[in-house]
Amino acid sequence: PLTMTSVVAPPIKLSITASHDGGNIQLVSQTEPIISGRTAKCTVKLNIKPDVYTDFEKIAHMQYFSIRSFVSGLEDIKIFNVTYVIDNADKVSYPEAWPGTTICETSGSLEPSDDHLWKRNLSTKIVDGKLTWQHVHTTNGSTFFSYFPPYTYNRHLKLIADCASSIASERDINYKIEALGQTLQGREIECIVVGNGDKIAWVIHRQHPGETMAEFFAEGLLHRILGIGKDGDLDDITKKVLDQYRIYIVPCMCPDGAVLGHLRTNNVGANLNREWATVNPEYIAPSMERSPEVYAVLKKMDETGCDFFLDVHGDEELPYVFLSGAEKTPLWEESERLKYLHGYFVSCYQRANSDIQKAIGYPPPDSTEDALKYMNVATNQVSNRFKCLGLTLEMPYKDCETNSDPSVGWSPERSKQLGSSLVETLDSMHPYLRAEGEFWTEFSDGDHYVEPTDNFKEDGFIMLTKRFYSDVRPHDA
Repeated sequence: PLTMTSVVAPPIKLSITASHDGGNIQLVSQTEPIISGRTAKCTVKLNIKPDVYTDFEKIAHMQYFSIRSFVSGLEDIKIFNVTYVIDNADKVSYPEAWPGTTICETSGSLEPSDDHLWKRNLSTKIVDGKLTWQHVHTTNGSTFFSYFPPYTYNRHLKLIADCASSIASERDINYKIEALGQTLQGREIECIVVGNGDKIAWVIHRQHPGETMAEFFAEGLLHRILGIGKDGDLDDITKKVLDQYRIYIVPCMCPDGAVLGHLRTNNVGANLNREWATVNPEYIAPSMERSPEVYAVLKKMDETGCDFFLDVHGDEELPYVFLSGAEKTPLWEESERLKYLHGYFVSCYQRANSDIQKAIGYPPPDSTEDALKYMNVATNQVSNRFKCLGLTLEMPYKDCETNSDPSVGWSPERSKQLGSSLVETLDSMHPYLRAEGEFWTEFSDGDHYVEPTDNFKEDGFIMLTKRFYSDVRPHDA
């Protein structure tokens, strides 16, 4: 006789992990799915894991997170609505940055070919000190949620391999890759060197490992100046710049912290952008024991010299791309030269890429005395050490207000494009970097330096007290 077998659908299962390269999260609790017809819902509570405690700043930084959420058992259930809650959002380094933040999500992979699949979750909000968002899972499989899309170490190695392959086929331009040293966990600190010119430019990225947009920027820059993806073909402006400069590019200053999913420190708690000089006699910096990344790069810079320096970062709070310089440091105060170079650079970059703006950014220190406390910051140290234009470029974690696109926000693609656009800016700057006399009389009024403010207009933003160089705001002020 014919027998009927009933098939029981497997139970819905939601698994939260952060074991992927650069992942960061701790599962606090998860409710059992409540099923009603063909829909289900549950709530997941999470905590961000802190970086290793940093002795210099006396804080265990945290804010960056990256999660893989894997769903199975949706055979009969068509809609699985999950509320994600980061319980310790009020304990992060920059809690004032959460208003206006939208987290990034993708059901694609972490491979470069899927960069375009990252979108913003517009349900993101901060409620009673907790960051929450809703996601409707309609199929089995994984979804990644991140503060900003990860730039994995495997992708970093692929970038280095692509650079090496391009360099091996190039004969007309002086290219090379060298390892400046190793991190404390044994990863190489790679530097790509390109160009035949008379000016020395250094561009470093991702001193703070959770600022992943910085390495997307590096990828955009390297792809253009090496012709990666274009069979080595270079456009005319790139060829000109490589005749003007010898460029030293470090795509990732903090690979150990990047793999660990840290926000701001390496594996022993060093915030690399506070390791460029000793400002406290009880804290010697840089050192091979705590910050070999900075030690190695600064040693090489002392060998090569430097005519232009750019340090590429991301900022949690301000929804803009902006540049911060060596304002109020001794070199800045010595003459008007650095101020005019700074203003002209920002103007030239703005003409090359409309995401750049002048008005919003970190406010400068009030005095040279205040600035001297921050001579351990890369831009200040390099500018004064080599008497050159040095700048810190900051990209937003949020949507970029100058060219708003809420559904995507600031993205890997826009970060790469901003890196590519640096080429035009370097071309414009070349005649002036070491020019003598009052060369700035050639600049238009619109090219002059504008002192920035961080008091932008956004619902929920509260001006607490002035902070410098991405310092944590003092919340007892």
